[in-house]
Amino acid sequence: MFKTILAAALALLMVSCAPAPPPPIVSAAGPDVAACTAKGGAVRPVCRMQRPACVIAYADAGKSCSDKSDCQGRCLYQGEAPSDPAAPVTGQCQATSDPCGCFTTVVKGQVGPGMCVD
Repeated sequence: MFKTILAAALALLMVSCAPAPPPPIVSAAGPDVAACTAKGGAVRPVCRMQRPACVIAYADAGKSCSDKSDCQGRCLYQGEAPSDPAAPVTGQCQATSDPCGCFTTVVKGQVGPGMCVD
């Protein structure tokens, strides 16, 4: 009886140490190239991981702005931060929809938060 229990315990122990099968490989679907092209964009690698994304060039790139509502994309502050954070500033509309890089936004005519997207 003892040998049977010992054999069962040993078998259970060995089964619990067996390697698990690897998880299935899931393919990450990239952007829809046709839909991207229809919007005037191009699929290209972005950010540090170089993942494909639909990048659209904005028609108002470089236009003076005081808020995101003035632009197709973000309103970005260029230059050094003003000594008075409440001072009114203007920015420039972002050139493309590429989300990567470090930038500071302009929100309601004032320097907004700075951020880096990777």
